[in-house]
Amino acid sequence: MGSKMPSHHAVAVRLSELSASRKRKKTSQHWKNLPLSLLGVWVMVAACIAMYVYSCLNAVVMERRKDVLVSMCDERARMLQDQFAVSVNHVHALAILVSTFHHHKHPSAIDQETFAEYTASTAFERPLLSGVAYAKRVLHSEREKFEKQQAWTIKTMKRTPSSVQDEYAPVIFTQKTVSYLESLDMMSGEEDGENILRARASGKAVLTSPFRLLESNHLGVVLTFPVYYSGLAPDASVEDRIIATAGYLGGAFDVESLVDNLLRQLAGNQAIVVNVYDVTNTSEPLIMYGSPDSGGDMSLSHVSLLDFGDPFRKHQMSCRYYKKPSVPWSTITTSVGIFVIAVLVGYITYAAVTHIAKVEDDFRKMEELKVQAEAADVAKSQFLATVSHEIRTPMNGVLGMLSMLLDTNLDSNQKDYAKTAQVCGKDLITLINQVLDRAKIESGKLELEEVPFDVRSALDDVLSVFSAKSRGKGIELAVFISEKVPEILIGDPGRFRQIITNLVGNSVKFTEQGHIFVQVHIAEHQKHVLDAMAEVTGNGVEIISGGSPFSTLSGFEAADNRNCWETFKLLVSEHQYFTASDEASDYVTLMVSVEDTGIGIPLHAQDLVFTPFMQADSSTSRNYGGTGIGLSISKCLVELMSGQISFVSRPHIGSTFTFTAVFKRCEKNALTDLKRPLAEPLPSVLKGIKAIVVDGRPLRGAITKYHLQRLGIWVEVVSSLKLAFGSLSQQNGCSKPGIGRQPDIVLIEKDIWLSEHLLDWKSNGRSFKQPKLILLATSADSDKAKAAGFDMVIMKPLRASTIAACIQQDLGLKDEKPQGNETLENSGFLHTLLFEKNILVVDDNSVNRRVAAGALKKYGARVKCVESGKAALALLKPSHKFDACFMDVQMPEMDGFEATRQIRSMENNANEHMSNSGSAREGSFEVQYHLPILAMTADVIQATYEECLKCGMDGYVSKPFDEEQLYRAVAKFFESKSIPNS
Repeated sequence: MGSKMPSHHAVAVRLSELSASRKRKKTSQHWKNLPLSLLGVWVMVAACIAMYVYSCLNAVVMERRKDVLVSMCDERARMLQDQFAVSVNHVHALAILVSTFHHHKHPSAIDQETFAEYTASTAFERPLLSGVAYAKRVLHSEREKFEKQQAWTIKTMKRTPSSVQDEYAPVIFTQKTVSYLESLDMMSGEEDGENILRARASGKAVLTSPFRLLESNHLGVVLTFPVYYSGLAPDASVEDRIIATAGYLGGAFDVESLVDNLLRQLAGNQAIVVNVYDVTNTSEPLIMYGSPDSGGDMSLSHVSLLDFGDPFRKHQMSCRYYKKPSVPWSTITTSVGIFVIAVLVGYITYAAVTHIAKVEDDFRKMEELKVQAEAADVAKSQFLATVSHEIRTPMNGVLGMLSMLLDTNLDSNQKDYAKTAQVCGKDLITLINQVLDRAKIESGKLELEEVPFDVRSALDDVLSVFSAKSRGKGIELAVFISEKVPEILIGDPGRFRQIITNLVGNSVKFTEQGHIFVQVHIAEHQKHVLDAMAEVTGNGVEIISGGSPFSTLSGFEAADNRNCWETFKLLVSEHQYFTASDEASDYVTLMVSVEDTGIGIPLHAQDLVFTPFMQADSSTSRNYGGTGIGLSISKCLVELMSGQISFVSRPHIGSTFTFTAVFKRCEKNALTDLKRPLAEPLPSVLKGIKAIVVDGRPLRGAITKYHLQRLGIWVEVVSSLKLAFGSLSQQNGCSKPGIGRQPDIVLIEKDIWLSEHLLDWKSNGRSFKQPKLILLATSADSDKAKAAGFDMVIMKPLRASTIAACIQQDLGLKDEKPQGNETLENSGFLHTLLFEKNILVVDDNSVNRRVAAGALKKYGARVKCVESGKAALALLKPSHKFDACFMDVQMPEMDGFEATRQIRSMENNANEHMSNSGSAREGSFEVQYHLPILAMTADVIQATYEECLKCGMDGYVSKPFDEEQLYRAVAKFFESKSIPNS
């Protein structure tokens, strides 16, 4: 019971961790709502940022819009001003022309016709002027004379005769476009009169206020330029200018046409609205071009000043966009994009925080679940250990008592009943082992050993298990291991045997006729052989069908057509299909196939073959028995060995299961360190003898040859008795091994014997020495065979040790060393190990003590039994006389683990005392007191085995134990000695 306490403590620790995890979870609950509130604040901040960005970008757009308007307006004003200045310069030049050729020439060189013709031809230089005219200054005293010269009367602007004035300004020269102005007094007009007075006083071109032109009705202005008789000084006074004035040159400017022409010349003339104003009177500006109510974007405008050269008047150009600004989509999208990005960043941050919080919560939950799972796993392991112990303990008593019962004098019926009960008990133990193996595989606690083992010996052990069943059914059971497979490998021999035992057991169970054939090859070698055959045949191996016998072990058709005689010949041939680098590798991959000619697997059930507790159909378990767990365990074990398992099955034909397993090559120096050989060596006395095998099936004959060659026998295989007789008749009695030597034995298959006349063959062969005749059969009557002339019958399945024993007996040969298997089966070797050994058995169960004591006394040991660990401590204080101790693990008061630890502690103290006192020899105090303690328990969980080694035990024996298991346990510590004859 003490072994259960650590598990309960572990569960309690896990549960306390779970409680602490829940407390930590509560302290972090208030953080869950914090990210959501932060997200809301962040959205508001993002909205403010987006609005600010929008306002900034919109201000930039508006500023750029304003700059564009200013640029366009200034450009138009500058061009208008430049073109106006050009026209004024041309008028100035015309004024100089009139002054030079009219007033300075006598007589005048210019008349109306000349002026009209000249102004018309030079009108292209003045495109902005609708026409030019020259008005002469006429004083009142000169009016009469002037009118007589011109032959017309001076008229007012209203075309009436001019009234009396101090001076007049009648038009004498006109351009044809303004010829209607001839004889009109420019002084009679209010605007024109003022314009004339300003012009002669300033000496510059002056403009009138805007007015409607007579012909075009466009808004325009009149330009007036003074014409002087002679040149004036730049600093001339007003009086000097008035006195020197000869006349006035004027021109009408069509401002509307001027601006329209200008706007048409510029790109984007429709983009803005242009107005030109006379702002001499700032309170009442006069429109010169455009309409102030012409629409457009009134929210933004720009004014550019105009300088037309008139010092008395001011002009300006006002510009505004024709259309209101469009929706600033780029600004909106940018600000919205920034808002969206900010919101996404916030949401991503929020999601990350919440995800981290969720991950932390999930992690805490996972920790809780992990704690619960670990607690459940501990409980499950403890439950398995307890169930294993509780079931195996009574079964140990049952099987032990049955074994002791079979050693007593029983009649045939009683012995049959006891053996039947023993077989059923062993089947139950096997089932328990399978269930526990499955549980260990699911929990991940199944670990493989890495010990050297003999592959061929392991397969022989499997054959021995199923020998009786195969003989009872009359089916062929054979094993072949390629010579390319190393003799010794490093791996887990028990699990390797378990896989093959499961597969062969299923084959034996489901096969009623035909054969079961187990082959072991190097995986790479077999692959190369199959690939080579596929290249030769084109479509793989040829399938033999029809009425002819199949080239298999028994002649029955097999599921996998590749396992035929043609393939086998290539596999056993001397031709190398794999390179030396494969042999130099540290690891070797074996391919094992188990072929049978049983009932096969239905197609609908083949996908469920490796599912635990699943069988082909409901009738399978009723007809054949079983739980359906063996194949699933085999698959898991194969995968643990880094291999794969597969199968080919055809209903009513049979099945072939193939699996691979990876093992490590064994170094030669590792074999020298072994205390006991891995397998009993085969006898050497048979080397050199010759045998003839008579077998009509080449594959079966090759298997027989394989087993004989293992014994060193030279073998010839023939297909009939006739060929064997021919071979015998050709021998000359030469003693040279091989060809030409008389055979020592002839091994004949049973079906050959039944189909041919053996007696006639023997009578015809009396001219030479008669070899020993041996019948090979799965089932036969020995008396009938001897009557037919056979010297011996060897029952199949063939094993090298069995063949060797039979041939030695038949030929009268004796091996120098007795075979270990035989001595072990007769329990002699265990007698040599345990004879007169003092062994202490510690177990709280009285039945177990009786069984263990009976088993050990059977081999000559002196046994002392106690029921508790405390009692064992009292008997094992140094120095005691016991040679070994079998210690139960689970016991009340003090379990086996604690008892072992205290025993080791007492031994260490005693050894140290001896070392300090010098009573022990140098280097020997470590083993002076070390009692071999073997765990004896029904618990087969791996954790229990590890605990046994940790506390100081030397080995492990699971109950119920048999002779082989007991031998393995004690052979490490005891040496065999001769037993005196009783």
